[in-house]
Amino acid sequence: MSTSTAPVAATAADLPDPAVRNPIGAHVPVAGRGLAGTGLAYAGRVGAETVQVFVANPRGWATPTGNPAQDAEFRESCAERAVPAYVHAPYLINFGSDNPVTRERSADSLRHSLRRGHAIGALGVVLHTGSAVGSAPGGGSRRAEAMAQVREDVRRLLDELDALGEDAPWLLLEPTAGQGSSLCARMEDLAGYVEALDGHPKVGVCLDTCHAFAAGHDLAAPGGVRATLDALVEAAGPGRLRLIHANDSEDAVGARKDRHANIGAGLIGTEPFRELFEHPATAGVPLIVETPDRKHGGEGAGHTLDITALKRLRSRAAAPQVV
Repeated sequence: MSTSTAPVAATAADLPDPAVRNPIGAHVPVAGRGLAGTGLAYAGRVGAETVQVFVANPRGWATPTGNPAQDAEFRESCAERAVPAYVHAPYLINFGSDNPVTRERSADSLRHSLRRGHAIGALGVVLHTGSAVGSAPGGGSRRAEAMAQVREDVRRLLDELDALGEDAPWLLLEPTAGQGSSLCARMEDLAGYVEALDGHPKVGVCLDTCHAFAAGHDLAAPGGVRATLDALVEAAGPGRLRLIHANDSEDAVGARKDRHANIGAGLIGTEPFRELFEHPATAGVPLIVETPDRKHGGEGAGHTLDITALKRLRSRAAAPQVV
């Protein structure tokens, strides 16, 4: 097994098109005509080079069966267009809960996202890292108990992931904004999380810039982006950063509030996003925007603006070193 600090090897199936330094895209809707009919049409409209989708209601426990024909169309279309795809698991998942029913439903939900991700050719499945709900006997934090639950429940699912084969998606841990009894918000928290999962070689990280800023990593300060990414690599290990959610923040650094703003319209500002392209750890890593769209009239107008802004910043960035 890998350790949390060992470099993680990647196969060709794990990586986006090397011709694009950092593919830039958006979380796309799929309601209506499905993954390809709605999702990829939206991607084309906003200029997305990579996409993220939900394969279930993000705020529910349902695990809907996929449509094999639509899955194949989406998978083949993404391959033809060299568009890497990712799945975001539902928000309700929390393996740190003190409620056994929540843990059971969380396992069913994440299993569904991993299997559906594999069916549609997704490179990764994004999972919010959860929180320690409840209190320990006699009061106090349940963090230790919650992390033991993460190990017990998620490690079992990683064994199932292994059985899917080499083209199985990565499980991408997304640190939260630090609300409540978060199990993983600061970059240094990733070390214990990856260690709890035995440094599994298919465990990676999805960095959300708004979350990191809200958790106290000052991306807007001089050298803030480099310091944050250095801390991520130190904690999780080289090669584990696989995806970036590029979102500005409506709230101040350290506010522990997860409120996304359009690129350059929040308190992170524009230039830190250019710096993302220049760090060695981000070489080849796709960026997905989850920014407000309705503020700009909807139908992808806001995402078009943000994707265009990020592409301009990418063109101005110095090429990252190869790690």
